[in-house]
Amino acid sequence: MPIVSLGLSHRTAPPEVRDRHAVPSERIAEALQALSEYHAVREAAILSTCNRLEIYADVESYESGVAHLKEFLTTYRAMRVEDFDKYLYTLLGAQAVEHLLRVACGLDSMLLGEPQIMHQVKDALRLAHAAGSVGPHLHRLFRVALHAGKEARHQTAIGRNVVSLGAAAVELAATQCDVSRARCTVIGAGTMGTTVAKHLHVRNPMSLTIVNRTLRRAASLADIVSGTACSIEALPRVLAESDLVVSAVGSGGYLITQEMLRAARAAASDGSLVIVDIGVPRDVEPSAALLRGVRLYSIEDLREVVNQSLRERRAEIPAVEDIVMHHAAAYQRWYHARAVAPLIAALRRKAEAIRAREIDRLFARMPELNERQRQMVVAASASIINKLLHGPVVALRERATQQQVSLQAHLAETLLDADALSERLARQLDAHVQHDQHS
Repeated sequence: MPIVSLGLSHRTAPPEVRDRHAVPSERIAEALQALSEYHAVREAAILSTCNRLEIYADVESYESGVAHLKEFLTTYRAMRVEDFDKYLYTLLGAQAVEHLLRVACGLDSMLLGEPQIMHQVKDALRLAHAAGSVGPHLHRLFRVALHAGKEARHQTAIGRNVVSLGAAAVELAATQCDVSRARCTVIGAGTMGTTVAKHLHVRNPMSLTIVNRTLRRAASLADIVSGTACSIEALPRVLAESDLVVSAVGSGGYLITQEMLRAARAAASDGSLVIVDIGVPRDVEPSAALLRGVRLYSIEDLREVVNQSLRERRAEIPAVEDIVMHHAAAYQRWYHARAVAPLIAALRRKAEAIRAREIDRLFARMPELNERQRQMVVAASASIINKLLHGPVVALRERATQQQVSLQAHLAETLLDADALSERLARQLDAHVQHDQHS
């Protein structure tokens, strides 16, 4: 089963490495098209989130497939060789299948059981379809992963009361300031920014400002959370008037620089400014943490919040792992059965050719048969062939399930002895005709 996955995640790579290799959703189609030019890559999909970059591919062989994926990362993504050695993991066959299912179930997330990953897996499949890079194998794999994720959340408590990354950011902020007395600002009106704004709104802050590049989207979210909307151009002024800022954009460039914050703090009243940056890549220049009165937190600082919030969900891991293994095994059976289908079809074609030849021979020897008798003989021959093929077909499917099948012509000859089949068919047809004539 030549399905492979290459990737890096929060488990293997620090934030600055993940930032460097993140692929914005608007560039995934372009990346997939470039990846499809490698002949060893038959199907491909890219899962890029705030905590991971993973390529899933159906390849001609493990060796050539992995080599081409690494070549793609080296050229298109400008990934350095040392990044391969330090941060990149390579999963082959069943490992890759099980990993994607664990990802979809939330077992590999920084926030155990978080629901957002389901949408991200679904988006990865959608973008791969749009780019024309996904085929039957990866389509089925991603659909199975989504089904497993849904089942895990419905049948276990892995997703019960899950805090999203946005909610965890607010939890962290609440340990650093009194939100109910704070002038709060959310940068970004996308999915993550919306989550943050809603969780802040519940805490009834002194004020809540939504900053976004598109003022219309900021205004729409501000209406929901009883806040105020501002364009991104107003950010320097808003920073000077804020006690808490949560940034959730991840556009690839620093929205808040050290110099911008220095000017904002000079214009601000007394008090400190708490900033929680959950953008990937980062929205806030890291050196801003050096400024007096600024407390800057990133995604990595959410780990303690996560640990406190998700202890009870860890007890659900064994039940979710059972779901993963069940669906992974079912997918592997489907994959190998699909691989053996052409051989089964070849067997049936060969058997049908033998049947047609023997029928013609029989009718040439027995011209006295009337039309009704001929139809009965044809029907009987089809029934005999189906019974004779049952054993070889079952054997092929069992070998496929055990991953022992080889789609070579000599295997068909081994499972279906053409001469023996022809002789058995001729004998049974003769017996059938003689019985019909005497009845």
